[in-house]
Amino acid sequence: MKHVYLDHAASTPLDPRVREALAAALDEHYANPSSRHPLGLAASQALARARRQVATALLVEPRRVVFTSGGTEAVNLGVLGLARAARARGRRVVIGPTEHACVRGAAAALAREGFEVVTLRLDRAGELDLEDAEAKLTADTVLVAQMRANNEFGTLYPVEQLARLARRRAPHARVFVDAVQAVGKLDCALSELGVDALALSAHKFHGPKGAGALVLAADLPLEPLQHGGGQEQGLRSGTENVAACVGLGLALELAEAARATQVQRWSALRDRLVQRLTRIDGLRLLEPGARRLPSIVSILWPGAPAQVRINHLERHGVFVSAASACQAGKRELSPALLALGLSDDEARSTLRVSMGRTSDESDIDRAAQAFESVAQELEHAAR
Repeated sequence: MKHVYLDHAASTPLDPRVREALAAALDEHYANPSSRHPLGLAASQALARARRQVATALLVEPRRVVFTSGGTEAVNLGVLGLARAARARGRRVVIGPTEHACVRGAAAALAREGFEVVTLRLDRAGELDLEDAEAKLTADTVLVAQMRANNEFGTLYPVEQLARLARRRAPHARVFVDAVQAVGKLDCALSELGVDALALSAHKFHGPKGAGALVLAADLPLEPLQHGGGQEQGLRSGTENVAACVGLGLALELAEAARATQVQRWSALRDRLVQRLTRIDGLRLLEPGARRLPSIVSILWPGAPAQVRINHLERHGVFVSAASACQAGKRELSPALLALGLSDDEARSTLRVSMGRTSDESDIDRAAQAFESVAQELEHAAR
């Protein structure tokens, strides 16, 4: 039985065109891009081309793209690097209420260093509470970290408005955005968002794992996390993974070219799935906020832990996840779901269906049928 993969928010399959470019880069650009001989220069040129592709997508100068090993490193470099570089001006850090574990972990590290970490909150509709944000943005704030799109339930947050608030209330603050779930699905140009830095990860838009970037809007003071040969303008020392960067650049270029069409497709697929799911007794959708990614459907299905439902769905060849993939396997409840006001039991009963470029109507129909079958199976087992 062919499986149906609907966990693209966790990771996406590699685009065949990216796979071809990766293979060619592994064969052709094995030399160190810092070497000055012809093979090193060729590798350096391939790296520069990938940097331009990222810069073009996000409307920045190429020199402001810092390649990393993935989204987590890009987030840590942004959060830790920006805050530490500004500690002489203040030690207050403000983070969003539904941030990914890598943002929360980096903020916790700053707290251990003596920074004051303050968390924003959501309003009753699941939107970012901007009045609360205005009160928490004080003159000694040096960093504001807020995700663009939530990875668990798809809510889009008003980063532009938050950035304007920060400029007015906290003039020394840098605004950092975790855009890992948004890049390739939304316009994430830094100039449009009005932010200082943004993190992305290639495997979220059909690129390779192990490739990410921190993208800066300007030449900002940034304290590196690691030291060595001074690669990436001294901001991320270590020999660059040329092939992975080549894959990232091409994957982002392809995602941007197809973005408008894909958003329409995902919206139609989402409507098709929701129409079927809402017929199932007891199941309801989590739809916080007025704007959401159409590629993510968050489902609250009480009566059994999410993992039980997932195991049953897998027997039907349908693969989904319980909230964030990085949260799965841990006993800790999702802080993002709890921030919505869900009870512990509700948080444990929430599933995530997420679509990618390869998702189609047959996948959605198979998934809907599997959900209906699992509902019947568990109802029968409970009798």
